[in-house]
Amino acid sequence: MADLVADVRAAIRDVPDFPKPGILFYDITPVLADPELFQRVCRWFADAYRDQGIQRIVALDARGFLFGGPLVGELGASLVPVRKKGKLPYQTVSVEYDLEYGSAAIEIHVDAIQPGDKVLVVDDLLATGGTAAATVDLVRRLGGEVVGCVFLVELDFLGGRAKVDAPAKSLIHY
Repeated sequence: MADLVADVRAAIRDVPDFPKPGILFYDITPVLADPELFQRVCRWFADAYRDQGIQRIVALDARGFLFGGPLVGELGASLVPVRKKGKLPYQTVSVEYDLEYGSAAIEIHVDAIQPGDKVLVVDDLLATGGTAAATVDLVRRLGGEVVGCVFLVELDFLGGRAKVDAPAKSLIHY
């Protein structure tokens, strides 16, 4: 695992002042561009939960989708998208959550998760924890059991893990 962490850290590109001055953005697109490294990351995600009986991979809009797809094959689970409000075509359950400046809402289809389903939540980044916490709430409203949340990168200094009421694992910590 130490090699994987080192390889991913070396691939992530720091972009200063994006999306606004004073923000240091950790760009994961070089990880996505390297097929071998991307597969290793997805395998790490899957290995952490392989023996947990995962039935649904809940992937967050939008970069969570990139990791959710490969996990379907790795874990034999179905993919469930969680999207920004108004983007899903069928009946949904929605939750609003606070952002640093304002609020946002995400949705899931009402029939995406059955009571008792074992769920893994996946996204690229855990920052303030608002989106991940809202997703855990949506899954539980539908009766799902959140086995865990997995992220490529976690910004420890923002304290997002404390907001997520579920076990969480992250490969890279800043």
